[in-house]
Amino acid sequence: MHGIAATCEAVDVRREPSLEELGAFLKARRAQLSPGAAGLPDSTAPRRVPGLRREEVARLAAISTDYYTRLEQGRVQASEAVLDVLAQVLRLDGDQREYILTLAGKTAPPTVGRSARQEVQPQMRHLLDDLTLTAGFVIGHNTDLLAWNAMAAALVMDFGRVPEEERNYVRLVFTEPAIRVLYRDWEAMARLAVSHLRMDSRRNPRDPRLTVLVDELSALDPQFRLWWTSHDVAARAGGTRLLRHPVVGDLALERSTFMCAEDPRQQLVVWTAEPGSPTSDALRYLASTIEPAPEGIRDAG
Repeated sequence: MHGIAATCEAVDVRREPSLEELGAFLKARRAQLSPGAAGLPDSTAPRRVPGLRREEVARLAAISTDYYTRLEQGRVQASEAVLDVLAQVLRLDGDQREYILTLAGKTAPPTVGRSARQEVQPQMRHLLDDLTLTAGFVIGHNTDLLAWNAMAAALVMDFGRVPEEERNYVRLVFTEPAIRVLYRDWEAMARLAVSHLRMDSRRNPRDPRLTVLVDELSALDPQFRLWWTSHDVAARAGGTRLLRHPVVGDLALERSTFMCAEDPRQQLVVWTAEPGSPTSDALRYLASTIEPAPEGIRDAG
C-alpha cells in the first residue's frame, strides 16, 4: 500500500483539458462499477450515488480519498503506477487503459494541428485504387473520412456529394438517413463509432474541430449526447458489419483495419466477404454496376 501511495504527487497542477477529461472518464467508470463487481462485500445500506464511492475507489487503489478526489477534479497529475492500479480497480480494458495513460501524458501521441484537416497519404490512395471488389475507406483524426474507393461509394453512399468539412464518419452515421437504414444493427454500430471518436479525442480533447462536431451532434441527436457523456472508448478493430443494401440485399462483411506507418492517425478500413459466400456474389454483382471513373480514387480533395 505504501509503495503505491508514495507515487502520488501531492501538489495540484494547473488544470489542463486532458486532465479534466481524465477525471471525467474516471468518474464515469466509477459510476458504472457496482461494489460487487469491484470485489467489495454486499451491503444493505442505501447508496446515494450509482456505482462506487470515491472513498471506495481510493481504498481499493491504496491512495487517499483526497488525492483521488483531486484526480477526478483534474487538479493533480497521477503517476503511471497509480493509473495502472486504478485501471485494475475500475476493471478497465486495454483500450480504456491506453486512453487514460494518453490523457495523463504517459504516452506520446502524434501531435495534431488545431484546425488543419489531414490529407490522405499517397500509399493509401494506391491501395484503395487497387481494391475493386472490396469497399475501402481511409479514416483520419477524429473519424474524418479522408478517402474512399468506388466500391465504398456503391456500398454505402456517394461521399463526394458531402461538403469536405462535413465528411466525418461519426457525423454521417448520425445525420445521413441512408446510413441509418443501411446498418441492420445501426444502434450498436453508432455507439461503437462514438467510442472510436472518444478514443481519438485523447490526443487533443479541446481540438476546436472536435468541439464543433460534438456540440453539433449533441444538439441534433439525444442518443449521441447520451453516448458521448458515457465516456466509453474503443480502438478500431475487426468485426462483422451487417448491412441491408437497397440493390443487393442483406450482406455480412468482415471489417479489418490497417494503420498507416507514415501517419498513424490514418487507418485503412476494408470490408471483405468470405469467398464463395452469398455476400461475395452480391459484391461481384454490385461491382459490375459501377461505371469506371477516369480519376480512379475518390478523396477529400
